[in-house]
Amino acid sequence: QQSGRRYNLFLKRRLRIDKRHQSKDSIFFRDGVRRIDFVLSYVDDLNKEWEKKLERRKEFESNLQKAGLELETEDKKESEDGKIFFVKIHAPWEVLITYAEVLNIKVPIRENDIPPTVENPLDCVLFPLRLPENVMHPEPDYFTAPFSKDKQELYLINDESTFFSPSMRNRIVNYILTRCPYGTEEGKKKFGIKRLLNNGTYTAAYPLHDCQYWKKASDPNCDSERYTLYMEWARFLRFYKEQPLDLIRKYYGEKIGIYFAWLGFYTEMLFLAAVVGLICFLYGLFTMDENMSSKEICDPSIGGEIIMCPLCDRDCEYWRLNTTCESSQYSHLFDNVATLFFAIFMGIWVTLFLEFWKRRQARLKYEWDLVDFEEEQQQLQLRPEYEAKCTQKKKNPITQEMEPYLPLTSQAVRFCISGATVLFWVSLIIASMIAVIVYRLAVYAAFASLMENTQTLQPISGVLTPQLATSVTASCLNFVIIMILNFFYERIAIWITDMEIPRTHMEYENRLTMKMFLFQFVNYYSSCFYVAFFKGKFVGYPGAYTYMFNRWRNEECDPAGCLIELTTQLTIVMAGKQIWGNIQEAIVPWICNWWGRRKARNNPENLYSRWEQDHDLQTFGALGLFYEYLEMVIQFGFITLFVASFPLAPLLALMNNILEIRVDSWKLTTQYRRPVAAKAHSIGVWQEILNGMAILSVVTNAFIVAFTSDMIPRLVYYYAYSENEDSPMSGYINNSLSVFQISDFPERNEPKENPENFVICRYRDYRYPPDHEKRYLHTMQFWHILAAKLAFIIIMEHVVFIVKFFVAWMIPDVPADVKAKIKREKYLTQKILHEYELEKLKERLCQGDKRATEKEFIATEGRMELSRAM
Repeated sequence: QQSGRRYNLFLKRRLRIDKRHQSKDSIFFRDGVRRIDFVLSYVDDLNKEWEKKLERRKEFESNLQKAGLELETEDKKESEDGKIFFVKIHAPWEVLITYAEVLNIKVPIRENDIPPTVENPLDCVLFPLRLPENVMHPEPDYFTAPFSKDKQELYLINDESTFFSPSMRNRIVNYILTRCPYGTEEGKKKFGIKRLLNNGTYTAAYPLHDCQYWKKASDPNCDSERYTLYMEWARFLRFYKEQPLDLIRKYYGEKIGIYFAWLGFYTEMLFLAAVVGLICFLYGLFTMDENMSSKEICDPSIGGEIIMCPLCDRDCEYWRLNTTCESSQYSHLFDNVATLFFAIFMGIWVTLFLEFWKRRQARLKYEWDLVDFEEEQQQLQLRPEYEAKCTQKKKNPITQEMEPYLPLTSQAVRFCISGATVLFWVSLIIASMIAVIVYRLAVYAAFASLMENTQTLQPISGVLTPQLATSVTASCLNFVIIMILNFFYERIAIWITDMEIPRTHMEYENRLTMKMFLFQFVNYYSSCFYVAFFKGKFVGYPGAYTYMFNRWRNEECDPAGCLIELTTQLTIVMAGKQIWGNIQEAIVPWICNWWGRRKARNNPENLYSRWEQDHDLQTFGALGLFYEYLEMVIQFGFITLFVASFPLAPLLALMNNILEIRVDSWKLTTQYRRPVAAKAHSIGVWQEILNGMAILSVVTNAFIVAFTSDMIPRLVYYYAYSENEDSPMSGYINNSLSVFQISDFPERNEPKENPENFVICRYRDYRYPPDHEKRYLHTMQFWHILAAKLAFIIIMEHVVFIVKFFVAWMIPDVPADVKAKIKREKYLTQKILHEYELEKLKERLCQGDKRATEKEFIATEGRMELSRAM
């Protein structure tokens, strides 16, 4: 009986294989001719909504056919699990040319005859980094013009089935799907595939990949571009190769293409910053033994004899300065003269990066036919949700057509709710940061007491000081809170942006971007701002300490400065975010796909169809690129806003980005369904955010060098207070520590024990000693240092800003050769169009068309002459 069942199963599979002559891995209909441009899937579950969903599907598919699309349904019996129906959609030539005109799609009219740019003399050196020419430039370069149904003879139409690329075809079909009605519910007209996906009528809607990523398609009509992208781009072993941007653009569309172009350019520019940062770090490493401050701290006769005041009330004991010997040596790695140079260099590097990217972007706009795209964006990308939710209409003053609009009162109410929500969440972040600060203050005493009284920790007490232990644990806690808040806020930001009902797709993305970035900015950088600009600045002095909420004593900086703690904070948050981001991007989709595909392993490959294979992949949502940009821009903030504290940050970012390009390309090519092609002529509002961060970075780095590092106090001591000409920095540590008389301690602050009967202790400040008439007031040196810090900030900011604006003025946004090519192409395209119109007019005259008058002919010729003259 069991063998009989196996035989029946074999016959069933055999019949399913023989039912079609072509492979089920094909991307064509059963006739093997019509290409599958889009696939819809649904599950026919018999629940209470079943009849309603069935009615919606019938109406929707009927309207799709009325729009000219051709459908072919795969019964659930044909699917691998026997549950899913697949509706395959094909756009015939008539539909493609109709909507190509509506969408203003540019198509080839003549091969480009403009000579290529002069070869780079470094091409021989860069040859190992190059990809084959057919991969880098999969299509010839053409002059293009917007498609018009009336001028089909003008275009280079060799084959109607391949004239529009698959990405163009799926963009056209998606345009129809998002606007196709499916009935009326609750008195409102309902339309769009997005609503049908949300209410469960369909489970998925996606264009197909053209083949499996690990092997070429067996169909000779298939280009197997996915396979080429995987072999030449998406494998990590190709990390040193350039990216095939034209092929990425052809397969995925301009929007994804411009992201990878930006990420690649950013990574290239990071190489220079990483090299300079590494040199500055090595300078600190090689001069560590020459650092007079750490020498004095480590010297038993100097640092060993300096008794420091307790770091917390009552429970902490007096301690000797030389216990911070190792941390002061490590602090010199990042707090040295090279820090100042690197901060200034990065201010100029940011400007060079942004200006050269504008030039690269301008070249891509020309090469990818996006020069006039900005106007199209506003006209074409009206969101279906806006059209559906805005029931009121008014006349557009430009087009003189009635169009939906949102009343001003409704907009005001929605913006108020949105603003209040964002403000609440930003306040929540600030509250969580204050909670972390309270944690730091509360556990510091515990760490200090534990490390002093635990013998097992003595061997590492030199490296792991109470300050460092508190900083590391607080940084880890802060990172966990950041991740949790991110998880919830992402959903809130999408909800409030949807509630605002933005008019266009670009407006929607810009609003969501600003909300998310504002939140992420506060979330990721608030702890770094606290350590850089607040910690140790409002401590008071022994006997008159300042307290948070009148309970927790404010933190002090290490005697070697707060810069090493800022470095620790920055490293943990930045590295943690990058590691977590790569786990999320690569491992999570892979596990999900493995779990989804495990059921198909026992079936023959020819029973596991192309649409089923893609159905089991993850969805690259409309906000997929948004999260990629956000991740990189947050990283950009880490390497610019606080780079003075950590010169190795660009090197970490460079290594991460080399991996990021291959992880992003791998997951997009192998783990995700093919995204719907979309156009974009730039990186959008992210450009303005980067510009704002570049300006802010100059200010933050100037303040870090002035107030967080010890550079300015050292320079003031070197030039104004040093008394040793042979060794000007000797005596600096003693000079930077003030004296406090222990008998002046109030009971709240005085340590419980003083076994060695110390009379005085030292603390980090510039105040008069207890025997001075101005006891415990700031000395004149304090005011000199403060004035020097403020002067340094003003001078550094002005110098860097002047250089930045001069560099920006010197570098034009559009290269001269690109400007010339744009003008040349416009002229030639216009000439070709005019010649075509003239030929058509001549034909009409020859055929005796009375409407084609001689005056019209003369006018057309005159227009051509005028165009040539212009």
